[in-house]
Amino acid sequence: QIIMLGFVALILVGTAFLLLPWSTAAGEHTSFLTALFTATTCTCVTGLVVVDTFSHWSLFGKIIILILIQLGGFGVITFYSLFVILLHKKFSLKLRLLVQDYYNLDSIEGLRGFLKRVVVQTLIVEGVGAILYAFVFVKEFGFAKGLWVALFNSVSAFCNAGIDIIGPDSLIRYNTNLPIMIVTMILIVLGGLGYVVWFDIEENIKRTRKRKLGITGFFRRLNEHSRLTLVLTAVLIVSGAVLVYLFEKDNPATIGDMSTGNRILESLFQSITFRTAGFASIPQQDLTAETCLIGLFYMFIGGSPVGTAGGVKTVTFFILLLNAISYIRNRSEEVVFGRKVTQKMVNKATAIVTVSFLLTIIFAILLMKCSHVSLIDASYEIFSATATVGLSRGLTGSLNTAGQIIVILAMYLGRIGPISMALFFAVNRPPANDKGFAEGHYFIG
Repeated sequence: QIIMLGFVALILVGTAFLLLPWSTAAGEHTSFLTALFTATTCTCVTGLVVVDTFSHWSLFGKIIILILIQLGGFGVITFYSLFVILLHKKFSLKLRLLVQDYYNLDSIEGLRGFLKRVVVQTLIVEGVGAILYAFVFVKEFGFAKGLWVALFNSVSAFCNAGIDIIGPDSLIRYNTNLPIMIVTMILIVLGGLGYVVWFDIEENIKRTRKRKLGITGFFRRLNEHSRLTLVLTAVLIVSGAVLVYLFEKDNPATIGDMSTGNRILESLFQSITFRTAGFASIPQQDLTAETCLIGLFYMFIGGSPVGTAGGVKTVTFFILLLNAISYIRNRSEEVVFGRKVTQKMVNKATAIVTVSFLLTIIFAILLMKCSHVSLIDASYEIFSATATVGLSRGLTGSLNTAGQIIVILAMYLGRIGPISMALFFAVNRPPANDKGFAEGHYFIG
């Protein structure tokens, strides 16, 4: 309830601010639907926009957009908890349990310190990112505007929002600028790893230095979730880059005419941005059909748990895949890094992937019907929306009213998670089943 209603409240407040006359640039008009769409895409850190951010909104409007992106990146639970801390109020047991569940923590002790750590380290990373960006943007835009663009881009990249105030073509004009591309990729990956992984890595760096254990010892001392997250992230980035390179290397509209080094750089960037970032360094509408299909798969998986990224999450998808492999190999249980995956985890992963996929397909069909667009464009738009990616094949700005409403709902449900929605409406949800039944004989496969 807090997650669902919290995001609704934040979106509506953001909409109200964006409807103020001084939020819109001179000569532009902002309708309610445009403000609602923009507030939703910022709060849900998606990145799909119906108007150009750099030209449609005034400085005040852009500040509101940046605030919504930052709050959306933190999430409603974190924002609510920080509000309690700022008011110097005590954490109730209910709130402690809520934060513990949200971050998958082992204990409810030290939650205030944990939340402060989340905020402080987020601001430090975004600040460092802004400084690194500034070396390029200050030269191009001047000192004041350059710093502002650098800060906006850094927050947007870390929160995996993919919104920028540079121009209408995202980062396409910088696709051969190595510093911009590398800084953006690092911020996206850091935001997508998750805070729990961050803190585990930080703790182990300190231990490794004291005991001089080396890289192998460092990796082994990480907890199983961190190790799995790092491995899955690396595999997805590399595999995605290889596939993009293979399918686009002969496409002159994307990377076909680039040097080998730039082709590799663009392929790597596209692989990373597919998984919920939303920044485009090559025109998405010019991608081959094969790359788009691969993109849908990577969008659907998304980033890792307890981070700023969307999608069903890397670990969730892996557990479902591992369950299938275990069945084929006739294994009675799934084990990762010497630790058993419980049946409850498998059930949760199955529910998340199933419901998310069904909702995504339903939204894609509705978008095709209401806006009369092709299968590939509608699928790309909706997979991007439900996974809070923000990449588009140039469709978002041309959507009719019904199409915009469909995408708004897709972004919202993608951010809160379809399981949260299902639980919210399950008013008469029965308690856990404690009855045993005789086995049924059903034919599967």
